[in-house]
Amino acid sequence: MKKTLEFRAHDGEIEDIALGPDNKVVTAGRDFQCCVWQQDQLVTGLRWHENLPGIPDKAYRYQACSDSGTFLGLGTVTGSVAIHIAFSLQRLYYVKEAHGIVVTDVAFVPESRPGRELLGGHEAALLSVAVDSRCKLHLLPSRRSLPVWLLLLLCAGLIVATILLLQLAFPGFL
Repeated sequence: MKKTLEFRAHDGEIEDIALGPDNKVVTAGRDFQCCVWQQDQLVTGLRWHENLPGIPDKAYRYQACSDSGTFLGLGTVTGSVAIHIAFSLQRLYYVKEAHGIVVTDVAFVPESRPGRELLGGHEAALLSVAVDSRCKLHLLPSRRSLPVWLLLLLCAGLIVATILLLQLAFPGFL
């Protein structure tokens, strides 16, 4: 093996590292940060006190991470589990103290046939393992979204309604 890149990612030890698509790397460190990197450039990051205000950052930190490409799964030393959107780090799912103590690892259920069967109608499934000798499955409910055809139909209706209102307000407009 040959080293191709070296940079300072965290102040202190790195707790976990996950490889993502497009040569992105996710790191969770003892400095209370979780970071997404492209080469040696910080793409985005989470700081404990910004993500979970009101909880003292000196007592808790991110412990484990897993990047499915679409989502980022995180476990903490407090036993909490979260799922974020990978590219923006917007939090979609959070369970405070899902485990009694330190989450040692998290992993997304693969999108294979058995994995899809386990997912059911959910968008993602994250497994978490902790020092409490438990493995838990966290299901991310599918986010509701409008089909593109319905969105286009609503836009067309809005345009027609606007033209009709303008015609009523200003006769001879067209």
